Amino acid sequence: MAGLWFEDFEEGMVFDHAWTRTITQTDNHWFSLLTMNTQPVHIDAHAAAKSTWKRPLVNSLFTLGCMVGMSVNDTTFGTTIANLGMEAVKFPHPLFEGDTIKIKTTCLGKRASKSRPGEGIVTLRHECFNQDGILCGTCDRAALMRMRPTDA
Repeated sequence: MAGLWFEDFEEGMVFDHAWTRTITQTDNHWFSLLTMNTQPVHIDAHAAAKSTWKRPLVNSLFTLGCMVGMSVNDTTFGTTIANLGMEAVKFPHPLFEGDTIKIKTTCLGKRASKSRPGEGIVTLRHECFNQDGILCGTCDRAALMRMRPTDA
């Protein structure tokens, strides 16, 4: 499915993305090690067992990546130019290996670019929920989007 053009977004639009994803131990270990995050609570089951949580935590940047990535097909696939920034990133509840996540996106607003004709900025709030419906992550993302092409 192609993403939406700038004009297709409306403030208040909500996307309950159909995809879900179960986070595996391999996901957590590989992501942590590929990004040079050797925090034992992510990659060492014995160290994690001694932590507050008593088990490995999912790397929060993996959660952030999933929040954005799992939204792409319904929102920005092929129509985004760039991510301009992410704000208000929060992780109010931990994710653990074996949890299944679901993402919801809300359009917070949009505006035409002042410096780039034919483009606009859309602000999207991504929310990550675990299999029990508990909010585990949020992020407000500014995306530079293409406007619908005009016929010349």
